[in-house]
Amino acid sequence: MAGVSMPAGAGERLLEELVAQTHQAAPMDLPDVASRYAKALGMQRATLYLVDIQQRLLVPLTGREESLGVDSSLAGWAYRTLSLRVAEEGSGELIVWLPLVDGAERLGVLEVRTPALDGLKLWRLRTLAALLAMAVTSKRASSDTLARQARTEAMQLPAEMLRAFLPPRTIGSDRAISTAVLEPAYELGGDAFDHSFTKDHLYASILDAMGHDLASGLATSVAMAGCRNARRTGADLLGLVAGVDEALAQWLPDQFCTGVFVQLDVESGMMRWCNCGHPTPLLIREHRLVDRALECSAEPPMGLPASLAGEPRSVHETILEPGDRVLLYTDGVVEARSEDGEQFGLERFTDHIIRATAAGARAPEVLRLLIHDILDHQDSDLSDDATILLLEWRPPGPLTGPDGRTPGGAEGWSGPGGPGTIQGAAEPRPS
Repeated sequence: MAGVSMPAGAGERLLEELVAQTHQAAPMDLPDVASRYAKALGMQRATLYLVDIQQRLLVPLTGREESLGVDSSLAGWAYRTLSLRVAEEGSGELIVWLPLVDGAERLGVLEVRTPALDGLKLWRLRTLAALLAMAVTSKRASSDTLARQARTEAMQLPAEMLRAFLPPRTIGSDRAISTAVLEPAYELGGDAFDHSFTKDHLYASILDAMGHDLASGLATSVAMAGCRNARRTGADLLGLVAGVDEALAQWLPDQFCTGVFVQLDVESGMMRWCNCGHPTPLLIREHRLVDRALECSAEPPMGLPASLAGEPRSVHETILEPGDRVLLYTDGVVEARSEDGEQFGLERFTDHIIRATAAGARAPEVLRLLIHDILDHQDSDLSDDATILLLEWRPPGPLTGPDGRTPGGAEGWSGPGGPGTIQGAAEPRPS
């Protein structure tokens, strides 16, 4: 009978079959696997939509439906807010939109059409969405089809090379999140980001190699490899930077690269960083920019310039407070110019972050909106790469402001990128 939930035992046997079929399915077969499961539960069909590289469109995997705007559709609302959305058609059929999320990484949305919805059916749909998200993540690294689905134009060779090295856009735990964006999406030159978790630490870095061509992309790729190689052998922060210095000096002595390397203790909030000739990171706390909080003495870029300088690198430290957001960025962000020559500027950059934070936007959504604002400012024609990485430290537990209330209307910590900050400042100190 339509609208009556299947008994639990039968439903779980179907779920077991779904798991087995998902493992065996080719990437483009996932929509059919999902629809068969949905129909067996008395629903009409299920459709997967994956977000494109620039996070403007939700593209159907089937190819039969139209793409949907992230900023102009109910599906986009589910993606932006990581929330369930249910709508009713004139026929009485329900359309359920669920976000597809693997860890902290937003992948797209799942659309399910059903004549009725109850608690058990909704639980099964959430389980389906979680399983499909993991399946997409596991299969997309080896699927050119999924890569094509995420693109709306041809990828230039330097960008193709760099993107092969990039980690997921967002990683997170219940204590910290790191999320990044970079443009121009299809014509990257020398910008990149990296982030990774160990048991107790979040590592993040942003890189900007000299130039805007294949050679600069190669320099950034070597820098990322040097950093990861050192990190995976247990090197400390100075060891990571030394690994990059040595890799560039040995393999690409004519190239150099600026960057910031961060190590965040996710338990204590202790943040340590090295700045190698790069713009100063920014600290946002209690909806305001803490002026010069992370400023430190200038050091040479990585590669041969560091070898010639002869001075040891410095590591700086500060203690973050719950809700703090740290921004790493490349100079292309603030130097983007409109047609009349007006720079996007640091003030506009930080104001955007502060306003979006105050509105309760999750960290990945803050950066998605910001990078689109930067592109609009320069009429989608960036003269230099623009890359932003945002770190947020949010240990578990309720967050309260100086007035005793939860900031931003948030009811405590609600997961990676949730709203709310608290007051205070921290000054860096060399170790």
